Amino acid sequence: MFKKLFGKKEDAPTTVSIYSPLSGNLLPLEQVPDPVFSQKMMGDGLAVEPTDGKVVSPIEGEVMQVFPTKHAVGLKSKNGAEVLIHIGLETVSMEGKGFEAHVSEGSKVSVGDPLITFDMELVKEKAKSTITPVIVTNGDDLGTLEKKQEESVAAGQSEIMTVSAK
Repeated sequence: MFKKLFGKKEDAPTTVSIYSPLSGNLLPLEQVPDPVFSQKMMGDGLAVEPTDGKVVSPIEGEVMQVFPTKHAVGLKSKNGAEVLIHIGLETVSMEGKGFEAHVSEGSKVSVGDPLITFDMELVKEKAKSTITPVIVTNGDDLGTLEKKQEESVAAGQSEIMTVSAK
């Protein structure tokens, strides 16, 4: 699969920057009020408390999955890092209401490309929180994950993590 996506393995970068997919305030994953994320059951990463409803690609790569409810999207970077963006907490129960996907499975994306837009007010009303975890789900297959300590981040502009290949 890797060869099919990106040519020879040597063509893949060894370290990939992951940018914030949303504008807002950056939070340690441990502060997310959901144990699935705060206890890193899905992987390590950070979270963003968004200031608007625009989600952009944090990496250059490919869309692996857009959840049917459009509340989450999975991406794969050129070095193999798999990134999950889960918009809000307990948003799956909204059944896609208030979410619009701008990509589909197999879409190639660059940093800053629109992925999903969502109605912030509706999420605030219907879900537990707008806090959006950004998770590297296959960290065990990769090398070092370094997280930034910024407070305020801009979508597609603020580097929040770097991850290296093994």
